Amino acid sequence: MPLIKSAKKQMRQNVKRKARNVPVRSKLKTLVKNMKVMIKDGKLEEAVKSLPAVFSTIDTACKKNLIHKNNASRKKSGLAKALNELQAKNA
Repeated sequence: MPLIKSAKKQMRQNVKRKARNVPVRSKLKTLVKNMKVMIKDGKLEEAVKSLPAVFSTIDTACKKNLIHKNNASRKKSGLAKALNELQAKNA
């Protein structure tokens, strides 16, 4: 436990920030994982429907500085590329 007043305040801030950040980070990981599974299983319609929600969550995490903007771009690009390959394969 911190003894110094500023360290105690920092600990309180960390608890509040963690409570705000963990749900977004968890949702991000879950949606990206589910999207990858859908693409791998060949569920084209479901993947296309969930793509905007996944992109929105990635953008939200980026805006809240949970992930770097280049990391967000890389995730979105990779998912879009995989989805396009699946569409080309099914066409």
